[in-house]
Amino acid sequence: MIKSTLSILACLFWGITQAQDITQQIIPNRKNSDTQLQKPYVILISADGFRADFKDKFQAKNLQRLSENGVTAEYMLSSFPSLTFPNHYSIATGLYPSHHGLVDNSFYDAQRKESYSMSNKKAVADGSWYGGTPLWVLAEKQQMLSASFYWVASESDIQGTFPTYYYNYNEKINIDTRINTVKQWLQLPEEKRPHIITFYFPEVDHEAHTYGPDAQQTEEAVHFVDTSIGKLVATVDSLKLPVNFVFVSDHGMTKVEYEHPMLLPKAIDPEKFIIPRGDALLHLYAKDPKDIVPTYEALKKEAQDFDVYLAKDIPKRFHYAKKDDKFNRIGDMLLVPHLPKVFGITGKPTTPGKHGFDPAIKDMHATFLAWGPAFKPQTKIKAFENVNVYPMIATILGLEYDHAIDGKIKILKPILSK
Repeated sequence: MIKSTLSILACLFWGITQAQDITQQIIPNRKNSDTQLQKPYVILISADGFRADFKDKFQAKNLQRLSENGVTAEYMLSSFPSLTFPNHYSIATGLYPSHHGLVDNSFYDAQRKESYSMSNKKAVADGSWYGGTPLWVLAEKQQMLSASFYWVASESDIQGTFPTYYYNYNEKINIDTRINTVKQWLQLPEEKRPHIITFYFPEVDHEAHTYGPDAQQTEEAVHFVDTSIGKLVATVDSLKLPVNFVFVSDHGMTKVEYEHPMLLPKAIDPEKFIIPRGDALLHLYAKDPKDIVPTYEALKKEAQDFDVYLAKDIPKRFHYAKKDDKFNRIGDMLLVPHLPKVFGITGKPTTPGKHGFDPAIKDMHATFLAWGPAFKPQTKIKAFENVNVYPMIATILGLEYDHAIDGKIKILKPILSK
């Protein structure tokens, strides 16, 4: 059932609308420095759309067992907007979307006069779109090798640097092959062995979008991920290496009124604004600044099932207002629907499961679990923001950073065993 529905939302995922390259990419002539050889290992796993309650709601037995021996957060708070690309890159960089530049899955950059979309393979692979220093770049610059079996931006030349081992995103490589590849990476000679590995599952997000968060298909996807984690952990444990696992999701998922989505408000003249695709929020980029205020005033009168914000007035807790917008990529106005409403500009039915809303909403809550020698066993913690994962992993690996990030090591340092 999972495989039969993976193609339904293919246009929502990066690169799969184009020819899929299934070959491993290897950057030659790299090796771990002597300093890095004795460092521990981290496998950072994301299950896209794995809402904070899915582990227990659908009885994910392996994750329940593993987390009982490690760390479980009440939930992890996504960055706004609670969408796939912004949040994967926030986890990887320790920065809010307004600070790393991926402010949405699709957005417009007025300075470049270009649009970015996660379905545009060329843009996704262009490292100039990405701010911050993701974990694999941080590691490689300190002569610690990294590997990626998918992660947002891991196939991009950020600061001229790729992971040593990586794959361009595709959905053709089966899970057993992927797990065996991780095993092979960890069996390489020490000087060639990656110490930070990223690993990504799309299945839960696919099924929850297509059928809704309570559907049998979503439960099957959770069990697929759970079984795969059991296989991965057993395979890695057999190698007797000091490997630490961090299991996260980028956001949650909620039910919406998908059969009758909201059309573009009448107050908006589409000839005067650039409007990237969106359903949980819409960015409006004015072609002429003089159209902003009149349109805003008209929208305020029309708004019933959505909020409209000028860029300067977006709520402070979102870290998404004009003053936060380092790359000037947030729309001049932002339209945020009231759940269960969503936008659907064509008026055609959309999908019953959605995300992208206020991260404080319970259904948007993400998952955080961690286990391994670096973590205190049987530890339960309160919710925290996902930007704090970055300094925690850097600390485990002994990686130094002097660039500014939004995450703080003091938030998750108490869960570390030393």
